[in-house]
Parts: sequence; C-alpha cells; structure tokens
Amino acid sequence: MIPKDAKDTKATKDTKGRPCAGSFGIVSFPSFVSFVSLVSSVSFAIACTTSSNATRVRRDGSQNVLLITIDTLRADAVGAYGNRSVATPWMDRLAAGGVRFTAAHASTVVTLPSHANILSGVYPFRHGVRENAGFRFPSNVDTIATVLKARGYRTAAFVSAFPLDARFGLTRGFDRYDDRFGKGETHAAFRVPERRGTDTVAAALAWIRAGADQPPWFAWVHLYEPHFPYLPPEPYASRFSDSPYLGEVSAADAALGPLLQPILGARDTRETLVIVTGDHGESLGEHGEMTHGLFAYEGTLHIPLIVYQPHLFEPRTIEEPVRHVDILPTILDALGAPIPSALDGRSLLALASGSAGGPAATYFESLSASINRGWAPLHGVARGSMKYIDLPIPELYNLASDPSESHDLAPSRPGEVRELQRLLAVLRTDDRRSRPERESAATREQLRSLGYVTGASTAKDHYTEADDPKRLIHIDRAIDEVVAQYQRGDLPGAIASAERVVQQRPDMPLSLVHLAFLYNEAGNHRRAANVIGRALALNPAAEDVAALAGAYLTESGQFDEAIARLSPYVRSAEPDVDVLIAYGVALASAGRRREALDVFNRARAADPGNGLPLINAATVYLMAGERDRAAAAFTEALAIDPTLARAHNGLGVIEAEQRNYRQALEHWRRAVELDPRDFETLFNIGDLLIRLGRSSEARPYWQKYLETAPPALEARDRDRVRRWLASNPP
Repeated sequence: MIPKDAKDTKATKDTKGRPCAGSFGIVSFPSFVSFVSLVSSVSFAIACTTSSNATRVRRDGSQNVLLITIDTLRADAVGAYGNRSVATPWMDRLAAGGVRFTAAHASTVVTLPSHANILSGVYPFRHGVRENAGFRFPSNVDTIATVLKARGYRTAAFVSAFPLDARFGLTRGFDRYDDRFGKGETHAAFRVPERRGTDTVAAALAWIRAGADQPPWFAWVHLYEPHFPYLPPEPYASRFSDSPYLGEVSAADAALGPLLQPILGARDTRETLVIVTGDHGESLGEHGEMTHGLFAYEGTLHIPLIVYQPHLFEPRTIEEPVRHVDILPTILDALGAPIPSALDGRSLLALASGSAGGPAATYFESLSASINRGWAPLHGVARGSMKYIDLPIPELYNLASDPSESHDLAPSRPGEVRELQRLLAVLRTDDRRSRPERESAATREQLRSLGYVTGASTAKDHYTEADDPKRLIHIDRAIDEVVAQYQRGDLPGAIASAERVVQQRPDMPLSLVHLAFLYNEAGNHRRAANVIGRALALNPAAEDVAALAGAYLTESGQFDEAIARLSPYVRSAEPDVDVLIAYGVALASAGRRREALDVFNRARAADPGNGLPLINAATVYLMAGERDRAAAAFTEALAIDPTLARAHNGLGVIEAEQRNYRQALEHWRRAVELDPRDFETLFNIGDLLIRLGRSSEARPYWQKYLETAPPALEARDRDRVRRWLASNPP
C-alpha cells in the first residue's frame, strides 16, 4: 500500500526555541445524462407494484434506507454464509430475517472504485474511477445520495478510512459527509488513516437520532476493520489469535450492534430498508496473494449481500448471481421510483420477493497493479457458472464445480474463451481510459517544462506473458516483505529489501515510492527526494507522489525546488489537499509565511475535516512568536480531530515556553499516547523531566526515544541521550 504521508508535523526538541522547518504536517469521464430530474418528478409516497411477476412485489416510498459497507469482507467470513468460527451475530440476524444472496460479486477489488460502483449502479469504465489514488468520482454521475436527496430524504455518509476521503468526490448529494478518521496520524507508512467502527457507528447514530422526527433518511455507514493489518481489539484479539482477520470481522459486526438493534427490535417508528455488503474480499494467501488489489479470484470478488426489510420481503436465500451495481436500482425500485435505463445494474426486488430472474453477466477488473506497477491490466466477465479472466495468460473457471479456481479450463476450452472474450468486448465498448489523468493541458505543459516526461503512466499497447501478474507474484511477495520488515521495526532490512525490488523493477513507481519513504524515515532526506523524483517522472499525474516529492525536498532543505515542483499542481483547478499542505510547508520553510498561511487556508476550505492545515498554520504563528494565535489554531485542530498528536505537541511547546511545565507535560504525554513513535515529543518529555529533577520519570521516555529516533537525523541528540542513560543508571 502506498504511503499517503511521509512525516507529519514536528515540534522542535528545543522547548525554549521555535519550531523548525520539520515541524510541519505533511501528508502523507465518459458518462450518461443525470437522472435526478426523472426520479424527483415521482410522487414521494408510493406503495404499489407494476411488476408482471406472479409474486407480489411490495414497495414503500417513505422508508428509511441504511447502506452498510464493510471493507475487505469475504462472503465466507460471515456466519450466515457458513463460517462456524467467526462471531457475526448481527449480520446473521439480518440474514435470518432477510434476503441473503449467496452469489454476490464485486466488480473491483479496491475500496474507492468498488464504492463508486455501489453508489452509482454503473461499472467503473462508465464512472471512470479505477483505483484508490489518482481518480475522483465525476460530478455528472448520479448516486444513491443525489437521487434520494432529490426525493426529499435527509442524507449522510459516515466513512472510516482514507480511500473514501471527501477529496475523492463521493460527497455530492450528502447533507453530511463525515470522514473524521484521524487525517493527522503520524508514521502511517503502508497503512491508511482509519477510525474504529464503534466511533463511526456512534457518529451515524447521533445523526439519525437527531432527526428522528424529520423526513426519512438515507445513511451510508462504512466500516474498515477487516482491512490489513489485522489488529482486532479484545476480546477478539485473544479469541482469534490464530485468525486475526476473523477477529476483525467479528469486531466489525459487534460495532454494528447499536445501529441495528433498534431496527431488528422494531423500535423505530418508520420502516428501514437495510443493505449490508462487503466492498471486496481478501485473498488470505490464496493464489499467492496475501491481501487484495492484484488478482480477481473469488477470495476478493465474492462478497456477502444481505437485504433486510421484513415488511417488504420474507426470509429467503437467493443463489442467482448478483452484483454491486444492482444495489442502486434495487433501492430505487423498493421506493417505487423509476430505474434509469443508463444503469448497468438491475433491480433485485423481484428476486428478493420470490420471483425468478433472468441471467446477467458480471463484469470485473483489477487495475491497481497496472496503474501503479506497469503490469498487465486485468479485466474479466462471469456468466452463469463460467468465469473468464482476460490477461496475457487467459484463465477460465467453472465456479460450480471448481469454486477455488484450481483448474484452469482455458487451454482445453478455446471456444468458450472466445465467446466470453466477445462478451467482454461488448461490455467494455465504452471503456475509454484507465489511467489517472487529473492535470489540465496547461499543467501538463508546466510539468514537461520541469523535466517530467510521462513514462509508465501511459499504458502499453501490448502486454506479454512477462507482464502477467501471475508471472510477477514474486515481486508482490517481495513488496509484502518490505512492509512486514518496516512494521516489525527493521528499517535497515526494509530498505535493503526495497532496494532489491527497485533493482528488479526500476520502472515501477510503487517500489520507488516505498524506497523513498524508507530513506526519509531513516533521515536520508536528499536520497528520498531523489528517489521520489524518479517515481514522479514515471507518473507525473500522481498528485500523492507529487506531495511526497515536495515534502522530501523540503525536509532535505531544498525549499525553492519543492516550491517549483509543486507549483504546477497547485495551479490546477482542484489541487489535491496533500499537495497544498506540502506546498504551504515549503513556502513557510523558505520564509514566505504570509503565502504559506494563504495556502493552508485553501487546504482547510478544500477539506474542512482535516486538522493538518490548522496545525501547520499554528506552526507558522509559533515561528513568528504569535503564541496566542498558535494556541488557538492548535486548539481548533483538536476540535476537528481529537486524535491529532501534533496539536498536543505544539500546545506543550507553548506551555513549556511560558514555564507552565505541568500543562506542558500533560499535552506531551497525551501526544505520545496518541503517537508512541513521536520521538521528538519523547525527547521533550525526558528533557523537561530531567531539568525538573525527576530523572527516574525521564528514563523510560528517553529509552523509547532511542528506539524510535532515526540515527541519521538525530545523531547528536541520540549521543547525548545515550551518555545520560549510561551515567544515570536506574
């Protein structure tokens, strides 16, 4: 997973001085005509049926709608789908009282595109979102939120992780888009910022209850728990010590309890249509893939889908294949609203009501490795039990007789391969672009003037068997090992492994981003800046890489170069928030403080739920000696996100400068609770405690400082700490 941030804000270790440059927080379409006008013209309360099926199909135009998406949730990880080890009582109760689809499939295997499919009812080649980074959902494609908003619904989304950040365009139609998931987290390499499912559910419940006497609502609640790394809370950590993935699934289910209890207990005055699904699954080592995003086997495509509304449906199990793109038309049909013909999905209402349905082909793709690594793109189609995977080495499976996809039938059944290839070609008729291309023509020209010539960002015209992900799985495993070594605390080992990956695939932007991050973590900022520059040259459209390039240049003291590199991106119509933050830090580090504050204000306006721009503005004020304004900005940042360790760090610096040592220690201790690897705060605490004559209290903080501070960056202070510890034995 590409790191979104390098180093976040840093407060100076000299509590009597001013913050240094490193104190800043640096983060890490073809379509169709809008159909809102069509839907909004329909009467609000509809409870009729126009179905020609023999089974009566019920509808309710005044019901609430609750969509729950659980990240990385395999179908076979849920009790109702046959897992006897996991603890999923809430989903099991929904399935027992609702409609359980046993053959539901995602069309993509990463978070943002999959949710775009769910919310829009169209395939990714129509809405254009093909990966987690580098794409934004277009403003001319309607979603569940825009449609229900037009029908008078209150609408809100509560998401738990960075891939669904507001910046990626899914906010349109929502009265409230709550993405408060700790955007200022530090040391988040190979992880994305996230929040606990219990916190996300609590926010959703508060919103629902606040409008109990208002019009019906649509709420989308997204939980991230089953996503790697698997770190379930107790009691699930102990109970599932041999299977932490199932521990996280169990924790996610438990988090849903307060949200589902009023619905299952029939305590709500208005009926609620509940839909629960996973955005994609998890390979868990099948076919050599440990997580997801590379292949498109059943471990990552087969997901649970449960629809619950006892006043509309009797409990039943549906074995017919269904898709994520069917969710939007099903919701519209359940409300009695017309279903636009432009959708790729179909309503499942008749199926859920007991009628037979016709067969529907399922399109799927996995493009992350193509976009980020230059490997062959993966597209595919399933029809009935036959599944075709289109790669340089094509694959064909009969899922009815071979659900584990162990026996490739492509060599022995060329006729079926050709037939499914033709079907896939028809489905992809409108597929125009799968590469991120956010920058304008003017921006591209400015990038070329800076020496950025597009390399791997342009797809090849032809891929060979050497580009097939199956032939490159050893590279994927090597990348996994880099991540594992870093997370185990073996930074030198991770760097050595990342260097070997780069040697094997020097044209792979992802491996260069990883190596640059690791160099920067080790304090080798100039080397990090050089390597990230190579990654950006391969893919100039990658704004997340551009932000890292600016950050590393700034940390290496190359302020003017950072400003020059980032300027073309900042001048685009909708610059990325991380780019703005990195640009503002570079300006402030170059002494251009007023300009920096203006840029941080732009970042705040672009992402009001992000506290990093406020922290950086506070740092600028602190550099100028404006303590009151700095304290106000740090405090405002904490009001947005109480988990921002850097805000507490900054407030601790201010209190220490004013000799309010008790308050300083309170803030700093809170900071290291939030971020135990914040070595500069660890230094600050130890240093202040020693000066206060509390050496025994200082020792553990300075011991932890030695464990976390990068030697190349902190050589002098590390030597001082080692000498003090040696001369002051416990």
